[in-house]
Amino acid sequence: MSDAKNARLEYDGKTVELPSLTGSENETGLDISRLRAETGIITYDPGYGNTGSCRSSVTYIDGEAGILRYRGYPIEQLAEKSNFLECSWLLLNGDLPNTKELNSFTNNITIHTMLHENFRKFFGSFPKAAHPMPVTAATVGAMSAFYQEKDTPETLHETTIRLLAKYPTIAAWSYKHSIGQPFIYPRNDLDYASNFLHMMFATPCEEYEVNPIIARALDQLLILHADHEQNCSTSTVRVVGSSQANIFAAISAGISALWGPLHGGANQKVIEMLDAITHQGMSAEDFVARAKDKDSDVRLMGFGHRVYKNFDPRARVLKKACHDVMNAMGLNSKQLEIAMALEEIALNDEYFIQRNLYPNVDFYSGIIYKAIGIPVNMFTVMFAMGRMAGWIAQFLEQKESPEFRISRPRQIYTGAPERNWQPVDTR
Repeated sequence: MSDAKNARLEYDGKTVELPSLTGSENETGLDISRLRAETGIITYDPGYGNTGSCRSSVTYIDGEAGILRYRGYPIEQLAEKSNFLECSWLLLNGDLPNTKELNSFTNNITIHTMLHENFRKFFGSFPKAAHPMPVTAATVGAMSAFYQEKDTPETLHETTIRLLAKYPTIAAWSYKHSIGQPFIYPRNDLDYASNFLHMMFATPCEEYEVNPIIARALDQLLILHADHEQNCSTSTVRVVGSSQANIFAAISAGISALWGPLHGGANQKVIEMLDAITHQGMSAEDFVARAKDKDSDVRLMGFGHRVYKNFDPRARVLKKACHDVMNAMGLNSKQLEIAMALEEIALNDEYFIQRNLYPNVDFYSGIIYKAIGIPVNMFTVMFAMGRMAGWIAQFLEQKESPEFRISRPRQIYTGAPERNWQPVDTR
C-alpha cells in the first residue's frame, strides 16, 4: 500500500524520491528499494532493527501498547478460546477454520505423527550427551531425504502437515535418546499436547496419565509462541527460503537460530537464575536488592521485553496458567516459592513499575516447563514446537509474494584497499 507522501534524499548532487508505505495498522515505512540503483549508496542498519524486510499479513505487534495479534485476532482471545491446531490453521490460511476444516486438519495431523523407522538409527548416531536442539535441527533437515519435495501447492501442503505432525515426535525422541530410554510411539487417541506429554514421560513399563490442566497449559504455550513477526529465527527461515531451498532446510535453519541464548534461550536463563538464588541461599528480596544496585552485575531474568514497552500480552495469559499448573500438581519447591515472590515484588515495586519491568512470557514459560518436568535443555525445543506453524506460514507467504527475491544484504567494506601480491621472501 502506497501513500501520497514521499521523502526526498539528496546526496552528492543526486536526488531520489522515497515513496512511503503504510500498513493496515498505520505503520509507515520508506521504500528504499531503488536507492542504490539511483544514487549508488546504501543504508547502514546493524541488526536490521530499522529495516522492513517484507510485507506480511501474518502477525501484528505494537510493543508500546502491548498488542500481539495473529491475522487480526488478539492473542488473548486465541489463547483462551482456541487450541494450537486451530491457531496453526489460522496462521497458515488467514482465517479461523470452520468445523469441517478443523476436524480434517486435526485428523491429518494426528495420523501423520509417526516417524519413519529409519529415524531410530538416525537418532542412534548421536552421542547421548548431545543437546536436543542440534538433534532436532538435524532431524528436520534430514526429513528432506525421506520426503522428496516437489515445488507444488499439493506437496507443500503435505510437507506442512508432516512438519506439524512429526515435530513433537522428533522432540520427544530427542529427549528419550538423551536419557537412554526407549522411544515411545505416538497415540492417535490423544490431542496434540497430550500426545507429546505421553511420548515424553511414558515408558514401556509405566503409562503416563496426562493431566488435562497441564495439557491445556502446554497448548496455550504453543499458541503464545506460534509467531512473533520478523524475529531472528523467522527471518532466518525467510532468508534460507529465499534461495528456493526446500522448506525442511529453511525450518532446520530456523531451529538453529532459535537455539541462541539471545533468542529462544531466555526462559532457560530464568531457571538458571532461580537455581543460583536457591544455591546461594538468598531470599527473593535479597536478590531484588542486588538487581537494583547499579554497581552489581546481577540481572533479573524474565522481566521486561525488548519489543514490549508495556506488559507482555502473552504473560497475562501465562500468569494464570502458571498458577493453575502449580495448584493442580500441588507443587511446593524452594525455586517456585522464590519465583512467585519475585513476581509479587515486581508487580508492586515502583522501581519495576516505572521501568516497565513486568514478568514476561519467558518468566512464566520457564516456570511452567520446570513444574511439569520438562528439563532445561528442552526449553528451546518446546519453543520451536510452537513456532513451527509461524515459520511455515512465513515461508509460504514469502514464496507466494510478487516481491519474492533472494535475500542479499549489502555491507560497508572496512578492509584493506587494493594492494599487490608480494613473494613470500619479501613480505
